[in-house]
Order: sequence, then C-alpha cells, then structure tokens
Amino acid sequence: MFKLVSIFIGLIGIAIAIFLIFDRPDAPHPQAGMSVTDLMSPHHVDGYARAVSTRTFVFPQDHGPHPEFQTEWWYYTGNLTTIDGRHFGFQFTIFRFAIAPNSPVRSSAWATNQIYMAHFAVTDVANQKFYAFERFSRGANRLAGAQGVPFKIWVEDWRVSAVDADSSTAFPTMKIHATEPSIAIELELKNTKPVALHGDRGLSPKGFKPGQASYYYSLPRMSARGHIRIHGQSDEVSGEAWLDREWSTSALAPEQVGWDWFGLQLSDGREIMYYQIRHRDESTSGFCRGSLINKDGTCEPLDAEDVALVVLDHWAGPSGSQYPSRWRLQIPKHQLDLLISPYVADQELRLSIRYWEGAVKIDGFSSHHPVHGQGYMELTGYATSLASIEKKNNLK
Repeated sequence: MFKLVSIFIGLIGIAIAIFLIFDRPDAPHPQAGMSVTDLMSPHHVDGYARAVSTRTFVFPQDHGPHPEFQTEWWYYTGNLTTIDGRHFGFQFTIFRFAIAPNSPVRSSAWATNQIYMAHFAVTDVANQKFYAFERFSRGANRLAGAQGVPFKIWVEDWRVSAVDADSSTAFPTMKIHATEPSIAIELELKNTKPVALHGDRGLSPKGFKPGQASYYYSLPRMSARGHIRIHGQSDEVSGEAWLDREWSTSALAPEQVGWDWFGLQLSDGREIMYYQIRHRDESTSGFCRGSLINKDGTCEPLDAEDVALVVLDHWAGPSGSQYPSRWRLQIPKHQLDLLISPYVADQELRLSIRYWEGAVKIDGFSSHHPVHGQGYMELTGYATSLASIEKKNNLK
C-alpha cells in the first residue's frame, strides 16, 4: 500500500524518540506548532538514497531493511473470524526511520542512526471496541531491528519472523507476535498470491520532482490463522491479511495535507489498492494511483481518471475531527461499483498523532453481479496531533 502515513506518523513520533533517546543538537526536535511539512522539508533528506528508477526486487532479501533510505515500513492488516463467526480486525506495523544518512563511528553497542516505531491495533466488531498501542526503540543492542535472511523485524518483544528460521524461501510463512497486558495476537501468515509491484514495476511516484517516489510492493492476500486475546479471553481465529512494504526518501509538498488509502480484498479473488493525496483546499493531487490485482496476480495500474471516489457519510472523532466513514468507489472500465463501510465507526489511533485506520466491509457489483469483500482503510490529515490538542487545552 502507499504508506505516506508511516512518514507522517514516523517523522513526528520519531522526532519525539530522537529527543528522548539521542538528544542530538542537530536532531529535528519536536516544537510547538511544528508541521509535517516542516519535518519533511528537503534539508532533512540530503545524503540518503532516493527512489529514482526501477530496480530488480530480490526476495527474501527485500523483505529486510534498506537502511540507506530514510524511511521504511512493514504494514500488516487483516480481517479475522472465530469459529462461531465473531469478527476482528488487526493492524501491526513496524516503521524504520534513519536520523542520519550514516551510522555513527563508535564502538558502543548503543550507537545507531536507526529508530524503530511499532503500532498494534485490534478491532472487536461484536463489542464495537477498538484498541491501539505504540512503541519506540533504537535499532541497537537488539532492542529493535530488521533482517531479510532469516526474515525478522522487531521492536522489543513485538515481532514478525519467518516460522522456519533456516528457510531462505522467497516468501516464507510469517508469524506475528504482539502482546499487551489486555490485548494480544499470535498469527501465522502464508502468502497465497504472487507479489504485487505497484507503479512502474515497483517504483511508485508520489510527486513531480526526481526522488519523490518509493519502492512499493504488496502481498495482497495472505491466509491468517492463530489466536487473539482480549481481556483474558483467548479465541482461535482465521482469515486473510495484507502486507504492504515501502521504502523511500522523499518529502511532501507544502500543499499536501493528507491522504485516503484503500486495501480491498474482493470475493471474486481480486484486490484493489488505491490512494488519493489531498491538498489544503480539499482537492486531490495529481498523484492518485493504485492497482487492480487480478485473480492470477497480474496488476493493472489505476490512475485518477479510472476511479470515481465519493464520500457518503462522516464520523466525528472525540477531538471534533470529521472523518469520511462511508465511500462509493467505482472503476467503470472494469464495471466495478462498490460501497465501503467501516465495521466499527471509531477506529482512530490516538497515539503520537491521530489518524484513522480500520477494518472495512465491501458490498457492490462487478459486471452487474453481486460482489462483496473486506479490507482496510486509512485516513490521515483529518485530525491534529495530541501535542497540538494539549497545547490548545492549556491555553484555555
């Protein structure tokens, strides 16, 4: 999936971590009134690798880190059900952020230029509850890190790893482990479709300038099986998940303030990834892109002129922010007409910053035949940060 959100969240959240952990005089410390575009301005990207041309993806190595780029993420989402039909959604994300282009030259085991952040969220549909958690750690002394062979990413004891630690298979079976005192998941994920390379063979442009792009691939349909625990009750679950992988060094333009992203799994065996970037005047940018992934795994690119996306309803968050909560998505050339609705209205992550990401259901038609499905939706730029809210409240 196109995950500008990881930069959006990561750069603000990581700036806090830098302040607390490194306290470097040249680090981008959080300041009152600092905006996302301040943190993502060009003077923060010198010395890093840029996504400027197509490349050959190599697996399993590319499941691992690309530390020469400033930002990277491993984004897992999915929908699960119990044996008796209760529904859950989950999000597990690990972000890597480089605070400098090169590693520090020191003998200390604590020395690093890498910070990791993780988000873990569970949606309990039956009880209309949503739970979200966050962690930060430095990429040193085994506190957090990533590796391709054998595959493993972790932030403290939250992790995703290859089930067979000796395997060098291109797409290993993966196991997610994330636990908090009241909420936990243990899931085994198996890939069931070919890898989807978005954009131009995996080079996904985000802006007009050279390097304003990411390398972006998805495993859009993974079988999921395992256990989920909520307030002491553990249930066996199964369902389908989606993995998005991106790495890049780029900056948002000042007029870009948010985005809407959809990762949809249809009952006819196809998937849709689509995003639109919004401007301050509420218009969308020229970089609204996506992919229609066919049943055989082939990808057909989607541009803004291919997709009609209309908001049908809104949900008001606790801070007063208004999020779109129901959408109509049409792709006329593929005769697709879909209604997208959240399983739970409040799936807002109130962490370092506030954004909405949650499980959605799909109903509609494909070539005039009924089609349904499920997936995840991400909405950013509709809410202010917790720091901004606290500052506003302190001024009252």
